[in-house]
Amino acid sequence: MAHGDITHIEIPVSDMKAASSFYGAVFGWQIAEAPGFEGYPMWQAPNKISGGGLVARTEQSTNPRSYVEVDSIDETVAKVVELGGTVTHEKTAIDAASWWAAVVDPDGNEIGLFEGAPATA
Repeated sequence: MAHGDITHIEIPVSDMKAASSFYGAVFGWQIAEAPGFEGYPMWQAPNKISGGGLVARTEQSTNPRSYVEVDSIDETVAKVVELGGTVTHEKTAIDAASWWAAVVDPDGNEIGLFEGAPATA
């Protein structure tokens, strides 16, 4: 993936098992938890490129969130703030080689940021 590519999409759900069955049957997604990512079932589309995760629905997590690959979360967050956006989740390590953060654009849309090596499902 390259800077600006969509890396994955998180979908908030109320029932992980039911949602896994639903999305697997409707779209043919393979859904499984990877070691180290327990409680975060990851989905992969039949094209083996598109994917994401199912997350627990909360008051703060009610809409799907797309993640965009960036060369540097720190530089991207600085640019977002400079251009009128805000940070909703600071840079957080996923593992030793990858990080994520979340920002909101000036129009109120939340976007996830991803830097590093993609996790494998």
